[in-house]
Amino acid sequence: MRSARHIRVPAFEPFHGIRYDIARLDPVLVTAPPYDVISPSQREALVAGSPETIVHVDLPVTDPTAPSADPYATAAAILSDWLETGVLLVDNLPSFTIYRMTSIGDDGAENHTTGVIGALQLSRPDEGQILCHEYTTPKAKSDRTDLLAATDANLSPIWGLSPAAGLTGLLEQTDTPLMDFEADGVRHSVWRVTEPEQIAAISSAITTHPVVIADGHHRYETSLAHRDRIRSTHGSNTGAESVMCFVVELVGDQLSVGPIHRLISDLDPQIEVLAAFETYFEITPFTSPTTGVIASLEDEGCLALVLPEGEFLLRPRPDQFVGTRDLDSSRLDLALAALGDSTVVYQHGVDNVRTAVASGGAEFGVLLRPVTVEQIVAIAEGGERMPPKSTFFSPKPRTGVVLRSLRD
Repeated sequence: MRSARHIRVPAFEPFHGIRYDIARLDPVLVTAPPYDVISPSQREALVAGSPETIVHVDLPVTDPTAPSADPYATAAAILSDWLETGVLLVDNLPSFTIYRMTSIGDDGAENHTTGVIGALQLSRPDEGQILCHEYTTPKAKSDRTDLLAATDANLSPIWGLSPAAGLTGLLEQTDTPLMDFEADGVRHSVWRVTEPEQIAAISSAITTHPVVIADGHHRYETSLAHRDRIRSTHGSNTGAESVMCFVVELVGDQLSVGPIHRLISDLDPQIEVLAAFETYFEITPFTSPTTGVIASLEDEGCLALVLPEGEFLLRPRPDQFVGTRDLDSSRLDLALAALGDSTVVYQHGVDNVRTAVASGGAEFGVLLRPVTVEQIVAIAEGGERMPPKSTFFSPKPRTGVVLRSLRD
């Protein structure tokens, strides 16, 4: 990382957290995965599980019984009602939220990701305080813009990486967790920190370095735009100056970065995919394992093409990618551009890609290898960005563990 002596670093502060009343509500049912990994069918299941699920607010949809109603205004009204009726409670004191996720890796070992949620002072990427590594897509950004404007609240944190050595140790807890539950195979343990000395130590550690955004680029850019709008009418002393952020120490044993794959549809019927890709890749049949597919691709140094009739290894031809960043997403973008117009859908999970192709939901899919943490940091520090949806951090914090009002 660049020396913090040469740039300003963002403030990281506690806030009055908004939390579900878990004395009467099950956190498994009211919290949810991040909005951008929830399918329509998954949303329906979450809504069926609890009338107080956070997806009513964080992932609003048009009400078929009131199609003219603004779904974002409806989300804001629901949030307000939950605060008035005690579904949601506001902390008496400003606090940090320590959040630990425990999962089992493919090797059977127990993995931990421990971070802290607080309010991170916003700054633009060129100011060097918050570093981005990925481009965003316009549709998702506009959705978050409308939701933020309606609710005036951070509903889920962006995910930041900090090179502050020893941060994980500062977050160790021996007290009984405020929340401790298992969802989707991951144990989520949450503590609230209000003790001034611990708050000061955590804040001081994080504010000695820039923060690299790992996940949540849409929410970050949306928050910047919202901050600027609020400044034009209310000045620069409001909650909009910061964004809720989950900060994790930048060490390998705290992070698991996976790829986000591609599903391709609406291709010109005249295009022969194998023939077109032959220009950019050496293509050989792929006898794909049922598990460990990504590890196999990493061993082979290849991407994988998933067609209805079979799977193929795509070994990049070096002479075709001169000047292209050494990333599968960048190489694939170049190859896809040669195919002409098409629709690209971003999809995590090898089985999800295979299912979509086999069912006719996509004409073909491409499996990518993951980006390394070192590549993410190097690209962010260099002021560059990867193509959209190049990284998939897991496990992901549940939305609804803590919310933040910008009126705080």
